[in-house]
Amino acid sequence: MNDLLKLTIREILFLYAAKKLSPSEYWLAVEERIAAFEPHVRALYLYDPEGARAQAAASTERWMKGATLGTLDGIPVTLKELIATKGDPVPLGTAAVELLPAAEDAPIAARLREDGAVIFAKTTCPDYGMLSSGLSSFHHLSRNPWDLTQNPGGSSAGASAAGAASFGPLHIGTDIGGSVRLPAGWTGLFGFKPSHGRIPVDPYYVGRCAGPMTRTVEDTAISMATLSRPDWRDGTSLPPNDFNWLDFDIDVKGMKIGLMLDAGIGLPVDDEVRDAVVAAAKRFEAAGAEIIPVGPVLNRVMLDGLDNFWRSRFWGDIEKMPEERRALILPYIYQWAEGGTYISGVEAVRGFNQTIEMRKACGRLFSTVDAVISPTNPIVSYPAEWASPTNDPAKPFEHIGFTVPWNMSEQPASSINCGFSRSGMPIGLQIVGPRFGDLLVLKLSRGFEEWTGGIAIWPEPPVA
Repeated sequence: MNDLLKLTIREILFLYAAKKLSPSEYWLAVEERIAAFEPHVRALYLYDPEGARAQAAASTERWMKGATLGTLDGIPVTLKELIATKGDPVPLGTAAVELLPAAEDAPIAARLREDGAVIFAKTTCPDYGMLSSGLSSFHHLSRNPWDLTQNPGGSSAGASAAGAASFGPLHIGTDIGGSVRLPAGWTGLFGFKPSHGRIPVDPYYVGRCAGPMTRTVEDTAISMATLSRPDWRDGTSLPPNDFNWLDFDIDVKGMKIGLMLDAGIGLPVDDEVRDAVVAAAKRFEAAGAEIIPVGPVLNRVMLDGLDNFWRSRFWGDIEKMPEERRALILPYIYQWAEGGTYISGVEAVRGFNQTIEMRKACGRLFSTVDAVISPTNPIVSYPAEWASPTNDPAKPFEHIGFTVPWNMSEQPASSINCGFSRSGMPIGLQIVGPRFGDLLVLKLSRGFEEWTGGIAIWPEPPVA
């Protein structure tokens, strides 16, 4: 790997300031990497190297003049395809959507442009972002850089593949049930789902938020200062934070950390995943934390209720679509959504009410602990061609038991690598904090990263 690609955002910015590296030079290293690896991982949509060169050149000139726009000036970044950029279509991962140019930048794109970041591509996602997979009826099949036969997860599939393939240091995904954390876990990245409203999104709906996917905790923390600026288009947008995102100082001694090894429903936890998470818990215990085994916050009634609500909501979005367009939706997704035709309005409301029950259960748990750790994903990996870890549209959410409750409770949660399987696939540890405890989650994540040393060697493109 080109040594420039190993640099963190802090290191890149230091070299820019010292005039030992220019944004144009760094971008060319990223461009070369994409040329070598993208044909294999297929992570990108609307990749624009010429536009990136122009953005990098403008940033280079700003750095030379000492007139940078913001913290991320000259840093290459990708946005999940669902995040609108002005003038570009937003296909929502499906062949069924008409390709119309977006009228304006979504909040995340606007904040990044304000700071001078180099937005060089969108990243792939499955149809409507409703799968944890790199499979889509519109995009190419995205694959996991660690093993091209395996799935990168989703729905931020391209973001996770791009990050693990070292296409620059920063990739932004979205998350409604685990779509940042799940793929981060399966690709070794650090994925952060902040408290809802911390990073404004548009459109907003229940459970939806966005977050950075990076190779280090610090890279995520640096990006949060930009991404967390408020935007009126998100009615949940929080006031400007008055803390330092790079304050990682923490002493876990005496902290009560819940250890959740049972999601309550869904796929059983692989032995290798369980062992890696237990070993991670021992790291916190050795540092002085009190590890408290805790039960699940999710049950079958909650998950099935959420399934009914999501099916109803999604069917409501597509039922008036011309039949010939509906036929273009990925069959797995269409078959799942069609179940919404049999759900009454009363049942849909009852399903939505289960999101409140999840929130209550999470709140009850956090009245007894300061943080929770768990597996991010219950299984090590699954084939690239599968639509989900079960590959069964009748059982679409059996893998989100550890992640989805925290979307409904609006609590911050991260996924950080805690080891590798015997097959060489990354294993993710989820760290959850109380509502608005975003900085606590980053501090705990950074502490764990320092104890383990993080991932030193990332995947390389196949040798021709």
